[in-house]
Amino acid sequence: MLKDIAKKYYEMDYNCAESIVHAGNEYYRLGLSEHDMRMTAAFGGGLQVGDVCGALTGAACVVSAKYVTDRAHEQKEELKAVMMRLVKAFQTELGARLCAKIKAEHFDREVRCLNTVMTAAQVLEDVIRSFDEEQERDSKNK
Repeated sequence: MLKDIAKKYYEMDYNCAESIVHAGNEYYRLGLSEHDMRMTAAFGGGLQVGDVCGALTGAACVVSAKYVTDRAHEQKEELKAVMMRLVKAFQTELGARLCAKIKAEHFDREVRCLNTVMTAAQVLEDVIRSFDEEQERDSKNK
């Protein structure tokens, strides 16, 4: 499961965003390089200022790597549809999108943001699975 892989990276001291991207790269075989994944480092801690949760921005990176083949504008509707589901599900599960609000509710001194990372990974996996299943059904019905 994606959340187990994300846990492994978080326990290796990657931040929330890095953990999700590394896990997504491994789980979905995205072919991202270490350099590619390093670009997510500043997303941790809510862009380092408590803004949008790093686990959510990392999940958005996984979605982009999985679904965008060249440019976002070329898959605008597909990308928007999956991101709307992701953000809605993430907010439903964690009660917020902002790191500062999520930390106030879910941070644990012992495991830090591990529970948030694992929840985000599960949300991402569920959203991708349901989106892919829907896309497959739609393509069969055409």
